[in-house]
Amino acid sequence: MAGLTPPYTPTDSELSEDGMPWRQILGGSFLGSIVAGGAYFTARDRGTLSDLYFKVSRAINPLWRFLPPERAHRFTVLAAKYNLVPREYRMDPSCLHVDLWGRHFNNPIGLAAGFDKSAEGVDGLLGMGFGAVEIGSVTPVPQAGNPGSRLFRLPEQQAVINRYGFNNEGIEVVSKRLAECHKRRRRVGKRNGVRQGGGSVQKHGLETGIIGVNLGKNKKTEDAAADFEKGVRGLAQYADYLVINVSSPNTPGLRNLQGREQLQALIKRVLDARNDMQWGEETPPPVLVKVSPDLTEEDMEDIAAVVIAEHVEGLIVSNTTIKRPKAMEGLPGTQVHAGLSGRPLLERSNEVLRDMYRLTEGKIPIIGCGGISSGEDAYVKIRAGASLVQLCTAFMIEGPPLVPRIKRELAALLERDGFKSVSEAVGIDHR
Repeated sequence: MAGLTPPYTPTDSELSEDGMPWRQILGGSFLGSIVAGGAYFTARDRGTLSDLYFKVSRAINPLWRFLPPERAHRFTVLAAKYNLVPREYRMDPSCLHVDLWGRHFNNPIGLAAGFDKSAEGVDGLLGMGFGAVEIGSVTPVPQAGNPGSRLFRLPEQQAVINRYGFNNEGIEVVSKRLAECHKRRRRVGKRNGVRQGGGSVQKHGLETGIIGVNLGKNKKTEDAAADFEKGVRGLAQYADYLVINVSSPNTPGLRNLQGREQLQALIKRVLDARNDMQWGEETPPPVLVKVSPDLTEEDMEDIAAVVIAEHVEGLIVSNTTIKRPKAMEGLPGTQVHAGLSGRPLLERSNEVLRDMYRLTEGKIPIIGCGGISSGEDAYVKIRAGASLVQLCTAFMIEGPPLVPRIKRELAALLERDGFKSVSEAVGIDHR
């Protein structure tokens, strides 16, 4: 995938290089599909079918590790695009429901931006049971991203390092895909669940999930705000929420936009672009700012002051980090200027989350992102001040079965501590 303009699908010859056992992977996946498909006829209801699909997925997921990381990532997006992934039909427990920004989230577990950059597999990804999927970052003009190796696995650290560089197909292509999603939603409408086979089931997907759109700037653009304005005008009408990404370490100069004056000017132009659009009966999507975990106390104070003053509707804390723990010195990819995500990011992202919740006095809803791989990790972020959470790296490592596991664990923790909803637990550690 490196150096190519998306979309990119590896060929058979590419997959066979370096002795990659691609036939075993595809064969195993095909066999797993047959087994899971056959289970349909013996399942008592679709909820049981979902459980079987996720079990099969857990069994075949290790096969993907034989592929180079970027190819495995690409194939997973394609699998979601063609709905060759498990579909969740089990109803999320009511304690996981979240109402925020006038939107209803079936659960607070979202897929972070950076996985489905060009909105190819939105329905399949939502269908796995995510409460929300954030696509992007999307830039006005398509770009291939950085050349060379761009994704490095660090399995012992439960982490990855990426230097993709906003590779995506651009606003024009992405807007067409999101427009199709929007049409389907309007045609079918959001479903709150149906009774089938004696059990309460709900088909997760476009009709029930939330779509976030993460906006970025092109690498060579000098007027960054102009690129974000284009993103708003081209994509806002299809978004449940918008994200201003000023924190990726893989686009030169982007993090400089987190400075007080630069950020304030950028937010004003983005909000003006959104408010100038004709919304009719639909409410405009909330605008969120995604920040870095590598901020100083002064940086955080400035950002908090700006988002409060400009009435920004939310924050995402945080993006990937350019810092490296000493234990990782010498590992693949650790010497390049790129973003580290996964388990090593958890503690630092939680620190920034707590600080931003404190500095904003809990007035700005926060999406907690960084290092989540369990229900306990999600719960810690919620107690620290996150109204919603996102994950990505753990999903790349563990695959679809991670989603129902985290929801199950989180629901159990809420019940254990006597919370009837996620909202009751938000920021409880500050009280």
